[in-house]
Amino acid sequence: MDNGEIESGEEEFHGQRGRKYRPVEAHDRAVLEMSSMDPGASSSSSSVPPISLKNVKVDSQTGTEADGNSPTRIEVDGPQRESKLEFFGFDSLVNILGLKSMMGEQIQAPTSPRDGENISITQGLPKTTDVKSGTLMGVFIPCLQNILGIIYFIRFTWIVGMAGIGESLVLVSFCGLCTFLTSISLSAIATNGAMKGGGPYYLIGRALGPEVGVSIGLCFFLGNAVAGALYVLGAVETFLNAVPAAGLFRETVTKVNGTTVAAPIQSPSSHDLQVYGIIVTILLCFIVFGGVKMINRVAPAFLIPVLFSVVSIFLGIFVARKNDPSDGITGLSLESFKENWSSDYQMTNSAGIPDPLGKVYWNFNALVGLFFPAVTGIMAGSNRSASLKDTQRSIPIGTLAATLTTTALYLVSVLLFGALATREKLLTDRLLTATVAWPFPALIYVGIILSTLGAALQSLTGAPRLLAAIANDDILPILNYFKVADGSEPYFATLFTAFLCIGCVIIGNLDLITPTVTMFFLLCYAGVNLSCFLLDLLDAPSWRPRWRFHHWSLSLLGASLCVVIMFLISWSFTIVSLALASLLYYYVCLRGKAGDWGDGFKSAYFQLALRSLRSLGASQVHPKNWYPIPLIFCRPWGKLPENVPCHPKLADFANCMKKKGRGMSIFVSILDGDYHERVEDAKSACKQLATYIDYKRCEGVAEIVVAPTMSEGFRGIVQTMGLGNLKPNIVVMRYPEIWRRENLIEIPTTFVGIINDCIDANKAVVIVKGLDEWPNEFQRQYGTIDLYWIVRDGGLMLLLSQLLLTKETFESCKIQVFCIAEEDSDAEGLKADVKKFLYDLRMQAEVIVITIKSWDTQVEGAQPDESMEAFTAAQGRIASYLGEMKAAAKSRGTTLMADGKPVSVNEQQVGKFLNTTLKLNSTILRYSRMAAVVLVSLPPPPVDHPAYFYMEYLDLLVENVPRLLIVRGYRRDVVTLFT
Repeated sequence: MDNGEIESGEEEFHGQRGRKYRPVEAHDRAVLEMSSMDPGASSSSSSVPPISLKNVKVDSQTGTEADGNSPTRIEVDGPQRESKLEFFGFDSLVNILGLKSMMGEQIQAPTSPRDGENISITQGLPKTTDVKSGTLMGVFIPCLQNILGIIYFIRFTWIVGMAGIGESLVLVSFCGLCTFLTSISLSAIATNGAMKGGGPYYLIGRALGPEVGVSIGLCFFLGNAVAGALYVLGAVETFLNAVPAAGLFRETVTKVNGTTVAAPIQSPSSHDLQVYGIIVTILLCFIVFGGVKMINRVAPAFLIPVLFSVVSIFLGIFVARKNDPSDGITGLSLESFKENWSSDYQMTNSAGIPDPLGKVYWNFNALVGLFFPAVTGIMAGSNRSASLKDTQRSIPIGTLAATLTTTALYLVSVLLFGALATREKLLTDRLLTATVAWPFPALIYVGIILSTLGAALQSLTGAPRLLAAIANDDILPILNYFKVADGSEPYFATLFTAFLCIGCVIIGNLDLITPTVTMFFLLCYAGVNLSCFLLDLLDAPSWRPRWRFHHWSLSLLGASLCVVIMFLISWSFTIVSLALASLLYYYVCLRGKAGDWGDGFKSAYFQLALRSLRSLGASQVHPKNWYPIPLIFCRPWGKLPENVPCHPKLADFANCMKKKGRGMSIFVSILDGDYHERVEDAKSACKQLATYIDYKRCEGVAEIVVAPTMSEGFRGIVQTMGLGNLKPNIVVMRYPEIWRRENLIEIPTTFVGIINDCIDANKAVVIVKGLDEWPNEFQRQYGTIDLYWIVRDGGLMLLLSQLLLTKETFESCKIQVFCIAEEDSDAEGLKADVKKFLYDLRMQAEVIVITIKSWDTQVEGAQPDESMEAFTAAQGRIASYLGEMKAAAKSRGTTLMADGKPVSVNEQQVGKFLNTTLKLNSTILRYSRMAAVVLVSLPPPPVDHPAYFYMEYLDLLVENVPRLLIVRGYRRDVVTLFT
């Protein structure tokens, strides 16, 4: 077969649309011209003629006025009501219930009242039986009890003696600033909407996503549980110091060194701390089991003695004189103030007593770790958010009031304690607050015990509710045991918290527990600050907090302070806590259920996508940055099993078009019908398709379009789908192998119309023949991937073959490129040029040049028998169809009509088209019968030929080829020679 006849025949085949189906020629070097193609030029040598509006006709019977733009007559049955809300389709009752449902309340649907019954606006609403707490009892007092605790009474004077007044002021200000900034961030997030139970976990999870929220929330739960043990040990230690006779085991005697007067100091036995700590923890659990009502009743009994203790301490400071009430007390003295201004860091033993031979050296960083638990507790109110009347009012006011009150108390106490006693007294008297208390020290012991027990009670109350809130979100199945119904007490979570607390109590060392508590609290505070920073920086439309006094810079400063304090305390503890949080995060990602809470990361992704889309611009994408964005046409030319919205192998093929999973696919399906009638069907079908895409592990989005016909729906999709340069550039669909068994008119017309739409919209086309036999990711293929490169396609066919090789399924295959040349052309020169071109493209492939004989030469026995049989059958069917067309036209007295439009058929052209496809099919069967995949160029549908004829041409082209990709490129290069 002569190549010149191929060209001339194919010019007739496609020339009427202004596009030529050109083979590779020796003098043309079509392959080599790809690198110098004009981006805006057509893939053929001729251009598309302009369309004149004068030739456009509108059928009056199918005009837009009849479709929906004409005036519509509305009839109203029954008398017209006076209520204007009827126009919107709902009444006030439904409107109010809708607002309630937005708040997450479960509301029973209202039923129609019987005759004579009165219906109330509150019918169906749940009755609230539990009493909610206000700002004072719900936030301020719990925060005050947690903040003003054991550290202040039994460690604060020692801290002042060790760090001095100057650095103690810096220490308090530094830690207080961290919690103050965190309180501002907490106030902003808490006032941005209704808040459920879970406190900081709820805020962090809804701002940073479920994975971050659960991991930090569990760390914060552990911090609260361990803090409960810290407070219990402080109460027991104070009790045993006040009443030494209550000790069950022998007390530890520590000899004081490095002081003027060496004296033994007795400290409680660790076994006594363990025994009494376990008993106290169990008693507190019984109170917690009584619920929030019981805790609110008991809380004042714990707090009022504490406040009296603080007052008695200040009274004792002002009435103290030199060596009164104890040696080392100087009263408020300027000399003591000057002496204690600077720091005096030194070695101590495990009990904190100065000892040159001690094993513990204290510095500012270590004191930060010891003191920071004294300013924690700002989350105590938000932990009980489910029990508050008005979270948006109570949390900001109560938390900030408690923070500022305690910070001011600490700053004043630093000045007073520094001027009250000598440094030796400050370092050796662990209960100096009780020593100076007026009128008697016993009040201080009672106050210390009750304050620490109150703080422990708040920790044992908040921690179980935090764990229950995490479990109720149903992210981690392992936490399902701790789920509770709304309004119920978290008994299982309380028991679990008690066991953790008892385990920490058994450790018995207060100074070993405090760094652990500090890390967990700082991690939570950093999460709150980062959440507010992210929300404030993104400034999404939903970010409208009532608390106005916040800024993203303050939140960023607060988060930075949290991280700095963590590393100041101990870099090893910091790494351990971050590693624990990371492990929890990984576990949640691995085992957790997906949840979409509208977190800030989703907003950040949206902003990043918008910025990236703008940066891409609307200009042509450079070939180096070109990615295939396939539009997967899910509607099959056949039937699928029930509940399978897309052919499974289409999703597998879509994954084959991505390199290492990078890229996006758009899966589209079309529902026939009216949009208003099928809108709900479209929503459910879209959800089902999206679920199936996730199941097939294919990165992509699902879209469902409702249209009167498939052709109209696809035409709308190909014009509007995508944004900017993120529009789909390849249309992928299945070859309609069943078209002859089904309606002979509908499928060919629709199929040809889709191809023409893709050509007009400048979309590449990939048609998969033999989709049922396409391998999945576990079916490894061997052999070759054969390319029959007939027309210029911008390198799309080459790129697809390379993408197939990146998959494990085809990585063992080799690529063969078949180029068609004239009989007398320089085949070896063409082969060398193509090899050089592929080498420059960094593609390894074997090049095979095929010469085809002249058209005038009759082929006798050159084609395989199956090709000739298909050729003869196609000729007969086309002749029969053409005869029916002529008979119908003669009976009507008109020209030939097909597919609802006039056609003109040149029988000689039809014969040449059939011969062309016959020769290509026979060539494919001769060289690529055992190939894993065959890729061949897609000829465009000829103008004025029936769609039935085009389907016969394609059927003959793909006959007996089991797995074939028919590819048509578009007017852009997708590969480049240059780096």
